[in-house]
Formats: sequence, C-alpha cells, structure tokens
Amino acid sequence: MIVTRIPPSPTGHLHIGTARTALFNYLLAKQNGGKMLFRSEDTDKARSTKEFEQEIIDGLHWLGLTWDNEGEIVRQSERVSIYKEYLLKLIDDGNAYISKEESKTVLGTMVEVIRLKNPNKKITFNDLVRGDITFDTTELGDVVIARNIDDALYHFTVVVDDYLMGVTHVMRGEDHISNTPRQILIQEALGIERPIYAHLPLILASDRSKMSKRHGAVALKEYREMGYTKEAIINFLALLGWNPGTDRELFTLPELIENFSVDHIHKNGAVFDIKKFNWFNREYLKKYSDDEFIKYLALEEVELPYCFNPNSEEFSRVLPLIKERVHTRKEAIDEIKAGEYDFAFITPTDYETDLLKWKNDDSVKTALPRLKQALTLLENADFSSMENIKSALWLYAEEVGKGELLWPLRVALSGKERSPDPFTIAFVIGRVETLKRIKNACDKIGE
Repeated sequence: MIVTRIPPSPTGHLHIGTARTALFNYLLAKQNGGKMLFRSEDTDKARSTKEFEQEIIDGLHWLGLTWDNEGEIVRQSERVSIYKEYLLKLIDDGNAYISKEESKTVLGTMVEVIRLKNPNKKITFNDLVRGDITFDTTELGDVVIARNIDDALYHFTVVVDDYLMGVTHVMRGEDHISNTPRQILIQEALGIERPIYAHLPLILASDRSKMSKRHGAVALKEYREMGYTKEAIINFLALLGWNPGTDRELFTLPELIENFSVDHIHKNGAVFDIKKFNWFNREYLKKYSDDEFIKYLALEEVELPYCFNPNSEEFSRVLPLIKERVHTRKEAIDEIKAGEYDFAFITPTDYETDLLKWKNDDSVKTALPRLKQALTLLENADFSSMENIKSALWLYAEEVGKGELLWPLRVALSGKERSPDPFTIAFVIGRVETLKRIKNACDKIGE
C-alpha cells in the first residue's frame, strides 16, 4: 500500500508551495487506495509555534486535504527519546561517532556533535519524476546528524520518522534533491528500506526565479483573505507542474484523484501565473447563485460608500454586473469602495460639464445633438437586455463615431471618467432613469 506524508515545519504561514506538495501527496495516495500521513517537523524550537501549526492544519483542512492519522499529531519535538535510541544504535554499531574536535561546553552544557561515517561511495536513486539520479557522496564528508545526543538534526529525524510511520513514497520539492543522498546514507547505516522518491518542480515567479514574498502573496492565508475559493486554489495548484495529458483545465478534487498521474508531472519549474489563477477563480465564482455570491462578498464586514445599499433593489440589479466583472472578493470590494457601482444608486449631477466632451471634439456643445439623438433612440428601445439597448444605438454610433457618441453617453449615465459601458449602465438603471440622466446631461450642456 502506498503511504505518503506531508511534514510541514510550523515556523511560518502555510506556503502555497507546501499546499501544492500536500495536494500531490494526497492525490498519489488516494488514487492508489493508500494513505497520507501528517507530521509536524517542529525541531526549530526558536521559530516553531503552535499557532503556525494550527494555521497549517486548518488551511489544509479548508482545502479538503485530510490525512489518515487525524487526531494524532506526530510532533518531532515530542520524539527526542526515539531519535536518541537510533543515534545510540548507530554509535554502538560503529556507523556514527561523537566528533571530539567539535564537541564543546556551551553555557555549562556539553555539546557533542555526532557525525555519520561516510562510506564515500556513489549513490543512485530512481526518482519517479526525473529518472535515475546519481551522487558521489565523497564530497559530503562525514554527515552531521545531531548537535547532541538529545538534539538530532533534520536529515536524521526525517529518515527515522518516515521509517517508523511506514512511508513508502517521499514526494517533495526539487530543492530537496540534494538532501536525498545524505538521507540514503543514514537509511543504509540503520539498515532500513529506502522509500521511493519523487521531486516536484519548484513554483516560480513570472521572472522564473523562486517564488518569494517579493513577488507578492505566498501564504494560503493571504489568498483566502483575498477571496480565492478553495476549489480554484486546488485546481490551479494541481496544474502547477502537472497536466492531465489533455486540454482540460477544470477539475474537482475527486476528478483530480481520478485523473492524476505521476507520469505527467513536469521536470521544469512551474510558473505562478496570477492571471491564470484569477481566471480559475472567476470560473468558480460563475457557478455561484446570487445568494451564494452575496454571502461570498460578506459586505457587512466592510465599510461601504454612503450610497451603496446591499439590501436595495438597485443592488439586486447591479449584482450580476459585479459578478461578471470581478475575479476575487478583494477586487469586488475595491471596486465598490472606489465608487465603480455608485451609478446604480444615485443620479449623477455634480460632474463637470466638460467631462462630457469627447477628446476629438472642439467643444462640449458638439455632444449635445448626439445625446439628444440617443435620447430619441432609447425612448422606444427594448430594455430587456444589454444587447437590445446596444442594437438601438449601434448604427447611429457607427455613423457619428463610436467614441463621439458613447463617451458622452457613458459620462451622462455614470457621472465618472471611468465606468462600465453605457449599454451595461442603461440596462442596470432601467429606461426611466436612463432617459432622465441623458436629459440632465443635455441641460448641463445647454446651460
């Protein structure tokens, strides 16, 4: 039976890369009827916290990634006696030794550095993603495996824990490839079986450097706060370094389990394309009902413009527009706060008349006959759809110039330099309000 593991270090927020590694381990295990286990590698006592550990657990659970040792958190900080037993075994067998030259007293405590005896040989292991990889371990020297008999280091604890937990497949980022020969030497010295390795491509920023905070958000928590859905995150992460062998892009978690294959994991780095991420999120938001989308926006948690009333009939009319335009909750809130949708709630009257002037016109008065003709065309237009409103105006727009008509019309309806197109605004505010606003603009110019 395949047994994988996800062993995060609780020294910071749940990184998007750790979430992807957890996903791939989950998919490999579940597709093969196996298990995924969780382990908290909290040996960095200075930086590890229970708060980070809980955030990691909560984040993975939110994504829908569970493990088969739920309720039993394996913490390396609580396994000191186990590591000590295996360290003493290596020393007793002559496969490790206390380095007298490096041992010293620190603050009254004797620190005894323990090194693994290196047989200085070539090691070849088969990587499920990259094929055979060979290392000459001579250059590693005798590997430090503990700072003290009660303070085993990462390479040693990982080997012991994977063995005792029955891990058969170690799937992790390619930055761990260089760790593998050290860990194989420890396995061989302990006489334990080597697991199967698979190293995933790194997640790269748009400049193809390793993804880091300087490129923007890297923690799952940040993406949750911005309003990326768990479905979009899972789908996007799955395609960072893997493809199904087809053009298909949208997958639920059960569909990913069904379609996942190690054979289709890429060897090269996976570029984190935020535009593609946004596309995924928007695709999942489109599936939301109006009620689900309103709940998703959680408008009661933010300070809204004075005129923006989420309980009004106007909001129900502008809601489909918001839903159509935005990719994330943050984007929606930012647009609402910026007044992008104020036109749905208030009749604009205080904008400068010159704003109605198209850039190619000599005077704002040039817009007056165009607005009057638009008024005439819209008086008997069908307002049941944006396309109908557009059809009522389009031939005239092509005759006088699209910018020449649509710019002043959009300003007349929104009162702003930037806003949705006039057809959309007219559809949202309705016939009566549309005609009223065009008349107001004509009066402004006339004055």
